[in-house]
Amino acid sequence: MHYKTTNDSPAPDLRGTGDHSWHARGACHGMAPARADKLFFHTVRDRRSIAEAKRMCAVCPVKKDCFNYAIDHQVIFGIWGGLTDKERHKWLEKRGERLDYDRVRATLQGRDVPLSTAERSTVIHQLCLRGWSPERVAHRLNADLNWIRDLMREAARAVEARDLFWDLVEEDDGTLREPRSDNEQHMATHGREVQSHALIASLRKAA
Repeated sequence: MHYKTTNDSPAPDLRGTGDHSWHARGACHGMAPARADKLFFHTVRDRRSIAEAKRMCAVCPVKKDCFNYAIDHQVIFGIWGGLTDKERHKWLEKRGERLDYDRVRATLQGRDVPLSTAERSTVIHQLCLRGWSPERVAHRLNADLNWIRDLMREAARAVEARDLFWDLVEEDDGTLREPRSDNEQHMATHGREVQSHALIASLRKAA
């Protein structure tokens, strides 16, 4: 099934979990296996190797891809993305709470990215505001339709509650700020009320 969208933004740099094309652009690409093992899978007290590996990672053009790979696949050994296994431990512990807007944008643009609970909630919130149906969201996230309907109802209630109790303006990236003028305050409040009621109605109809 294909959907027509008005999104003409460039493809994100972030790749899906099955895409390893970034390997070829790594600063360590082509390094002799024995040398790579010494630097990136060092012994505990080999400070010299750790420092050299970190210097190489610091200028690597795919440092973030490397880090994402290690977190997404829960790699617990070696240096990845410039971080040792001990330094990555706190990221792995809080993997479910991770909120990376590059990953959110990549998912919205069609990439297959394993999302944390916080990232998935943000994606669903954005798709709700864009007027996507539960069926389309389930297809994009490859998720159970009934589960997505429940999450979209929660997102819709969150939008409605925000409109009722907070007088804030939402930027294009989803962040909120105070209105800068009386006119902006009036327009933002009125626009969100119309959007929220229409969204709630469409979600109830879809459910």
